[in-house]
Amino acid sequence: MTNASTGTGPVVLWLSSRFENIELVLAALVNVCHERGVSEDVEHWIGMAVREAIANAIKHGNKLDPSKKVYVSLDEDGDRLTIVVGDEGEGFEPEKVADPLTPENTLKTSGRGIFYIRSFMDDLSFTRGESGGTILTMSKNLKQEKP
Repeated sequence: MTNASTGTGPVVLWLSSRFENIELVLAALVNVCHERGVSEDVEHWIGMAVREAIANAIKHGNKLDPSKKVYVSLDEDGDRLTIVVGDEGEGFEPEKVADPLTPENTLKTSGRGIFYIRSFMDDLSFTRGESGGTILTMSKNLKQEKP
């Protein structure tokens, strides 16, 4: 985490594709949020977005293959928290993901992860990794969350 008071760099994790590893990232996120004085409410919604992103990378990107890794970076640039989640899968076209708000999709039990991430974060983008996979970059302006 880049922070004027600590002078440290970003938090970077490489995880095997196991759902239980989501908790490791959330623990790091909580630490970062506490260090920055982020409210519990905002911390919760950022955590929900991170949970969705990592679960998607594990399930859809890496197809639950524990030999494939999920990359996670938590970094701060001034008042902006940027989180990057990458997988080693085949990649996908985000614009082809069904809209969960259309009548034919409202009763489906899946397909809402990207919608939630867009709702909880300020910015979201998808790129293709150099060797394949998907890199999701999301950010939250922390300054707007302060009193």
